[in-house]
Amino acid sequence: MDAKLNPSRITDANARRSSKRMKFFSYVQELKQELQKVSWTTKDELIFSTKAVIGTTFVLGLGIYLIDLVIRGFLDVIALVVHFIFG
Repeated sequence: MDAKLNPSRITDANARRSSKRMKFFSYVQELKQELQKVSWTTKDELIFSTKAVIGTTFVLGLGIYLIDLVIRGFLDVIALVVHFIFG
């Protein structure tokens, strides 16, 4: 039961493998070309944007905290009134 290798099957497999390699290298080459077209931010722009994001996050977080304090105080007053009325 010796298995005979069909030469056409071997060449088909090699052709498919070679085709996959060519597609991969073509993809990488196109990727490099597209990345060269990208306009990258400068270091100063990146630093400014980072500071803006951190500052905005801090301000919004502080605002949410203050609103939470007001709502909590309002609910505490309501609880105190209800407790006073109903014992």
